[in-house]
Amino acid sequence: MSESVAALPAAPAAPAAEAEPDWQRLHPATLALAIVRLGPRSLNFLPAVAALGFTGNWVWIVPAILAFLVISLVSAWLKWLRFRFLVGADEIVIESGILSRQHRTIPFDRIQDVGIEQGLIARALGIAKVGFETGAGGAGKENEANLDAIGLDAAQALRTTIRAHRSEPATAAPTAASADPAVAATAGEDRLLFAMGPRRLLLAGLFNFSLAALAVVGAGMQFFDGLLPFDFNVFDPRDWIDIAGQYGLDQWVIAHRWIAGLGALISLLFIGFASGIATMLLANWGFRLTREPRSLRRTRGLTTRTDVAIPVRRVQAAILVTGWFRRRFGWHELRLQSLASDGGKEKDHQVVPFAQLADIDPVLTEIAIARAAEDADWQHSHRIVALGGFVGATGATIGGLTAVSFGQPLGWLGPVIGVLIALGSLFAARFHRWIDLGEQIAIRRGMWKPKTTLLPHASVQSADLKTDFILRPLGLATLVFGVPGGSSLASHEIPAIPLGVAQALRARILTAKTRA
Repeated sequence: MSESVAALPAAPAAPAAEAEPDWQRLHPATLALAIVRLGPRSLNFLPAVAALGFTGNWVWIVPAILAFLVISLVSAWLKWLRFRFLVGADEIVIESGILSRQHRTIPFDRIQDVGIEQGLIARALGIAKVGFETGAGGAGKENEANLDAIGLDAAQALRTTIRAHRSEPATAAPTAASADPAVAATAGEDRLLFAMGPRRLLLAGLFNFSLAALAVVGAGMQFFDGLLPFDFNVFDPRDWIDIAGQYGLDQWVIAHRWIAGLGALISLLFIGFASGIATMLLANWGFRLTREPRSLRRTRGLTTRTDVAIPVRRVQAAILVTGWFRRRFGWHELRLQSLASDGGKEKDHQVVPFAQLADIDPVLTEIAIARAAEDADWQHSHRIVALGGFVGATGATIGGLTAVSFGQPLGWLGPVIGVLIALGSLFAARFHRWIDLGEQIAIRRGMWKPKTTLLPHASVQSADLKTDFILRPLGLATLVFGVPGGSSLASHEIPAIPLGVAQALRARILTAKTRA
């Protein structure tokens, strides 16, 4: 008789093995960048090498340099080996540190945008530095989050992933054309707002005249003067006369000093214009400003290519900057004060480096900020704002007269300079103007470099009335606005206006709703 065997309970199914996280490392070219960075960092090692030379231990210089290079390269390799990141479904995780490990989790919802930066070597290697804008950039370097070097395609894909995760319906800034169905249909697409070609860059460089290059050359010649095999200074006319004397041209040079002076002036102009053009080309080559659903994206740079975004909702103020000469031709620059940082390199975002007002107005429209008309009813600050210049003029006059009393005839230049300073300050006081446009205020100041700040009432987080022993008897006050953004809590002010006007303006501004 066969025995019936009781059915044994089925063994529980083994749990499915959890998928290993797909950790990624930085691009191996990071090590190549580390080698390039050894050049600037080696300057910190020069004092130690000099100390070995001064103490007569020449034999240790080469081993010390080799040890420095080996330690630096090993440290760079360990940092690369111990750095990894993970792109999850809704967050990015970064682990770093050789001895002390740091684990950082950044939810996609906290990332305002992803900035991509490429230096000259990085562009040649096809890699990029990726920075995550979380709004904590102003809190210190330790709060910054970035991937030093990943493939450019991977960087762009990561930015697309994060933007897609945060792509909730975003309404564009109200414009007059938004009622057009064709415009409304393309509201969610990227639109080019402003671009600069080579001709515009060249023209901007001419207006960006700078003698900074001359200062660098002069400082370099002074620094390396003792190391050069010859004793000659291109900025010393006596050295040129000595050379002319060696070839029998000294009498000709002395007799034609006006030609030498004209040549020097032409040289200075050439250096100034060349420096301005080079600066503009390096910084703004391929400049493009596009409107995206949530932000303004700026791409620019020749040697270092940057790609940053300025969220429209985080823009607090617009600043128009021009120059005394540029303004005669209608050229201006537009900067935006924003809660989003710009890598610590700029206090404000430069979104239009060089353009006419007709090109700037569409950009202002996108951020819902209006420009005040020139023929509007601008109010002026009291002429007492020139007092600081008068104090300086008095100091120059007293100093000059004191020098004259000690037998220095050149001291008479002091009173002359004092008079010029006083007249200049009195004339510059005319350019302290302001106007209230209902929902925003415009503040203009500056004679040689006029600056107009367009400040929405809703962006102001504090408004302080300041008076002193000079303003109080005149019934005046200075109104100071605290506006978040830039590198720190930036302030804008309207100096020396009637106290009653300042109190009423402050009351209207503080009742405005917070800027969305």
